[in-house]
Amino acid sequence: MVTEHLVMDLIIRYGLRLILPKYANWVSNFGITNQSSAQSMRIIAVSALDQIDRKLLALLQENGRYTNQELAERVGLSPSPCLRRLKRLEREGIISRYVALVDQKAVGLPVSVFVSVKLEHQREEVMTHFDAEIAKYPEVLECYLMTGSRDYLLRVVAEDLEAYERFLKTTLTRIDGVSSIESSFALNQVKYTNVLPIA
Repeated sequence: MVTEHLVMDLIIRYGLRLILPKYANWVSNFGITNQSSAQSMRIIAVSALDQIDRKLLALLQENGRYTNQELAERVGLSPSPCLRRLKRLEREGIISRYVALVDQKAVGLPVSVFVSVKLEHQREEVMTHFDAEIAKYPEVLECYLMTGSRDYLLRVVAEDLEAYERFLKTTLTRIDGVSSIESSFALNQVKYTNVLPIA
């Protein structure tokens, strides 16, 4: 089972973009107190975002193609200070990138599978190897290190059940260090959003 201590150790090792204020003391216990360490981890206090920042982020999550002029009008700023805010949000990693959202079914990938993976050992080299292998496969849209009885939770998309079976047999089961795999198929997508509730 992945322990809380192990999760925090991995977070510190690989970096963290956003940490809520209530976890500040938790992180400081691991010695992340100097400015350079905080910058390298891109720790950004949620309280540093004012209401205008939050409104900008909400608008961009709604429509990433808004022009700076349109954003400025909607948040009550002139274009120059609005652009400065956007650049800061990008520079600090709060806005990580701009993308187009593609309909999964429209491109022939209607099957969603949630895959629980248990490793043989929770040694660093085993987990690092698994992370690197999973990153190679575009079928895996999301991968989370988990607490509980399983080590990883994946979301995999596929053309059909046969395509997922091929992926399972030729890819997942061949990753060194994997002990067991459990697959759960989504019957229907009740809700999906990539919009964070920050407005």
